[in-house]
Amino acid sequence: MTLVAPARVRPQVTLARPRLDWVLVAVTAAILVIGVLLVWSSTASNTALTGGHPTAYLRKQLVNVVIGLGLGAAVFFTDRRWVRILAPFVYAGSICGLLLVLVMGTTINGSRSWLMLGGMSIQPSEFAKLAVIIGMALYAAERLESSRRRTVRLPEVIGMLLIAGLPALLIMLQPDLGTMLVLAATIFGVLATAGAPGRWLMSIAGAGVAVATLAVSGGFLKKYQVDRFLAFTNPALDPRGAGYNTAQARIAIGNGGLFGHGLFGGSQTRSGFVPEQHTDFVFTVAGEELGLIGAGLLIALFGVLLWRALQIALRTDDIFGRVAAAGIACWFGFQTFQNIGMCLGIMPVTGVPLPLVSYGGSSMFASLMAIGLLLNIHLRSTDRARN
Repeated sequence: MTLVAPARVRPQVTLARPRLDWVLVAVTAAILVIGVLLVWSSTASNTALTGGHPTAYLRKQLVNVVIGLGLGAAVFFTDRRWVRILAPFVYAGSICGLLLVLVMGTTINGSRSWLMLGGMSIQPSEFAKLAVIIGMALYAAERLESSRRRTVRLPEVIGMLLIAGLPALLIMLQPDLGTMLVLAATIFGVLATAGAPGRWLMSIAGAGVAVATLAVSGGFLKKYQVDRFLAFTNPALDPRGAGYNTAQARIAIGNGGLFGHGLFGGSQTRSGFVPEQHTDFVFTVAGEELGLIGAGLLIALFGVLLWRALQIALRTDDIFGRVAAAGIACWFGFQTFQNIGMCLGIMPVTGVPLPLVSYGGSSMFASLMAIGLLLNIHLRSTDRARN
């Protein structure tokens, strides 16, 4: 009788799937690269701005990106429990920053929104957007988890509005109308995601319209803000004043045609006809130098980013994560629409940056911290799904 040795069974090696949302990472990286190039192109020929050093703002923006990536990585690697523990401190810090602005802030373009610290300018209202989102998300999560409900009721809605109301009031006192519009859209989206009934949302929207009407008719807005809205309704009203920015922005974008003139090749950009082109109007550089195809690609990248944020919100069963991710999607979505819209003349000029693209440290830091939080929520939700 012949004995046959049993065949050795080789253990199967299974590779763990990456828990990062690689699509979100890739899209964010692509937007950052495009943004750095656009900032460089918009400032290279502006000797008054760069002091004769064409790469000055390239280096500054790269530093902003590196610091922002470090902050985003810190948020990503923070344990979910610590995120919730630190949320009240982040909210309190943003309130302190907004109060300091009113006391010792620097006024730029009619808005007292900046703090000058050690040669750096910090805009606390940019961090307040993220603070409001996580503050409202934490409050909703604590209330709903303790009562084992999935949707908010009137007490939670009132509490969330109070959390958002204090930063909103401080921002209006600066006054920073652009940030206030973004914050209002974000608050509305957070409440909707938390399950606030439609009739309450409509009532809140109606109250917001009433307050805006009262602010305009009651003279609470600055003259330059009213002039910007009038120029938006009629661009030919003041082409050399309030309507100048929009008119020049549309000329620059139209000059790009289908394929654009190439980086550093835009005549409007090199001549400096568009004001604040490296910050609020950076999209005009994409329109002129990258053309319709390049600018359309940038918009498409933002679309993918918003899609991933909403997917993260839908796939997590954690209330805090769901509300926070949806709030970030609302923030990025409306601010991107507002910024690009004012460059195209379909939205009034309000001075909000294009997330991840415009030059500036505060906006870059807050935006990349928000991306880090999205990745953190995605990581924790996949961990729970495996366990």
